[in-house]
Amino acid sequence: MVASAPLRRLSESICDLQEKFRPAIHEYPRVIATAQKMLRASQILDIPVFATTQNRARLGETCSELRLDVAGGFATKIHADKTMFSMCTPEIMSFFAQSASKPAVIITGIEAHICVTQTTLDLLRHGHKVYVLADGVSSCNKEEVPVALARLRAEGATVTTSESFLYECMGDAGIAEFKEIAKLVKETKESTSQTLEALCKI
Repeated sequence: MVASAPLRRLSESICDLQEKFRPAIHEYPRVIATAQKMLRASQILDIPVFATTQNRARLGETCSELRLDVAGGFATKIHADKTMFSMCTPEIMSFFAQSASKPAVIITGIEAHICVTQTTLDLLRHGHKVYVLADGVSSCNKEEVPVALARLRAEGATVTTSESFLYECMGDAGIAEFKEIAKLVKETKESTSQTLEALCKI
């Protein structure tokens, strides 16, 4: 029996990972590392990427190491600026509305208790399944994060980790993409371990 392809009704959302937040956010480099891993995975698995900045004129561009919308980098379907806290801008929701079925959404970014929370709640209200990656979100005050994740779990979001999600997404080691994802997991093993230790102590 031929293994089926991974679920394609997905999108990846990168919430406000901007340079000016770097000094303020708890374990910010770890959040960036998970976002980088998920960007590479999205390319392998053909998952469209959406990104936002919060008030770009004041808070700056998305961190350059994510290499969004640059030659040789990762292309986004939409890379929107916003003043609202939720990523669910009219531009992004209009794009989702064009889909024949509501895509599940993977979220990484900041801050867990503000923009990530409001994005997740809005997406749930619109009928989307939402995966919040616990090793891919943070806040200025680290104590806010577990409270936010507990609330989102109670509201119906799936709180998981990047590696768990990737294997759930694939579902079968027989798919064509498995070797590339397994290689990515192996290459990022040390970084993933360090990130889990830093961000997922419960």
